[in-house]
Amino acid sequence: MKLKVFLTFLLFCTCQITEALSQKSDILHVIDENYDDMEELYKYFHANPELSLQEEKTAERLGRELSRLGFSVTEKVGGHGIVAVYENGGGPVVLFRSDLDALPMKELTEVPFASTKKAITADGQETYVMHACGHDMHMTTMVGTAHVLTELKEQWSGTLVFIGQPAEEVLVGARAMIADGLFERFPLPDYMLALHVNSALESGQVGFSSGYAYANVDMGEIIVHGRGGHGAYPELTVDPVVMAAKLVMDLHSTISRETPATEPVNISIGSIQGGSAANIIPDQVRMNIAINTHNPAIRENLIRRMEEKLKAAGMAAGLPESKWPEFILNENTRVASVYNDPALSKKLRHTFNQVLGEENVHETLPFMYGEDFGEYNHAKPDIPGVLVGVGAISPKSFVGSEKDFSTIPSTHSPLFLPDLEPTLRTGILTASHAIMDLMRKE
Repeated sequence: MKLKVFLTFLLFCTCQITEALSQKSDILHVIDENYDDMEELYKYFHANPELSLQEEKTAERLGRELSRLGFSVTEKVGGHGIVAVYENGGGPVVLFRSDLDALPMKELTEVPFASTKKAITADGQETYVMHACGHDMHMTTMVGTAHVLTELKEQWSGTLVFIGQPAEEVLVGARAMIADGLFERFPLPDYMLALHVNSALESGQVGFSSGYAYANVDMGEIIVHGRGGHGAYPELTVDPVVMAAKLVMDLHSTISRETPATEPVNISIGSIQGGSAANIIPDQVRMNIAINTHNPAIRENLIRRMEEKLKAAGMAAGLPESKWPEFILNENTRVASVYNDPALSKKLRHTFNQVLGEENVHETLPFMYGEDFGEYNHAKPDIPGVLVGVGAISPKSFVGSEKDFSTIPSTHSPLFLPDLEPTLRTGILTASHAIMDLMRKE
């Protein structure tokens, strides 16, 4: 009996491996068939970037590519967002997101398809524009994956919801699409996936965290009120500069003395402005603050304690309540952390191990910056989601045997350029396998 069970298990495992190898072969064949077109599409996106909230032509091109493959495309969702739906029988619904926008910076890569585009920012300033964060790679990977899935539709069953999301760089695009009915107007997903290039991984590899992967981000302003006067008579004033200096230390101690050491937390006070002359005590000081956390409970407690310390500073200075320091969080620059569902992460890791080999699949450390894919997690916490990092750096970039990624241009650098050939193939291959494995016909 035990032998029979063992042989049955062995046969099952063998069938799974054979099926995985066959699926990989089919996917690679479709990628090869379409690769030249995908490379040209990538170069188009790269050479024609658009700023956040201005992604009209980018969205039109992405929508046109998906529509051509049989997707039903809805435009202008949450601004310039698009939602493309492809129904292929009964089965799971998988949402796959790409972002659309680029950054206000001048490209210095000097490749033939480098961007020379300029745009006008929201405050009326002219700026160069560059895809320095890989969103051009994300969009092209989405289209390449759509080619694979539509050509191999006999191997899976369910509904695809591909979304092109605007304004990721300013952290408002996901919320805008959700507010515009993403989860009400379109099929509700069973799984949510996304990928992002990683400038600290070699091309041909993938890496992601299980659990918290990107941080909550809260940005805002602290206004420290005082009572101005002559610097020679400080006793007649309430000096907001001294209050602000003390608050900088007090707020940082909220981390060192009130937050568990095991919790990733960061506070940055990146700007302090106040006063006009050495012998004039000003009426107020303004400070710009950014707070990065992973755990939502830690986030809420940290903000609450900071507000309490600001009030205490006002009371200690003898100011009336109306003059206590103000803490103004900018809702447009707040974003929820990305939480990679552990069970789905484990399943995807198994898939990627089979496709790429275990040596090319990494458990990466959580990031302390934000990614608004977390807003989908936050809006629908019961739907498992995972954001996967795709390596984008050529091994040839390193001199000698030591791999020092600090010497390599990272995302948001004017010199950042993904290693096109293996990065694009790896992105399409892994995204296609991940989605097909979740939607595999029994």
